[in-house]
Amino acid sequence: MLPINYESWHNMPDSNKNQALSNIKERFALEVSDAYIKKALGKKRRDHKSSLKKEYLKKPISLEEKLQNVPPGMLRYQWEDAVRFWNSKKGEEASSGQKVRRLQLFDITHRKKDGTPMTFEAAEIMVWSG
Repeated sequence: MLPINYESWHNMPDSNKNQALSNIKERFALEVSDAYIKKALGKKRRDHKSSLKKEYLKKPISLEEKLQNVPPGMLRYQWEDAVRFWNSKKGEEASSGQKVRRLQLFDITHRKKDGTPMTFEAAEIMVWSG
């Protein structure tokens, strides 16, 4: 089974993807490319994470109860990592589905980790547009 504790399919190590691919190839005789199978795996993983969120995270229970309520067949540490991410501010922003306006995107992409603008020019734009 593919781990769910990576934010996205692209962040997952290739070793995990290749292991899943070889497991599928051992069990099935498919006449499609490896890239197609990996793309399908990524979609299935995303759909599975979505259904887990609906079934286990949308309940009005405490974070501690959510952490303890590990779905069958799931490794505890993977579940705990995923739940903590989904409950974090970053996880909420990633899954909110809200469109980001152009100025918001500029602001997000032109700041350092400490929150200061990357360049003097970026700071000027932020002041003038804000």
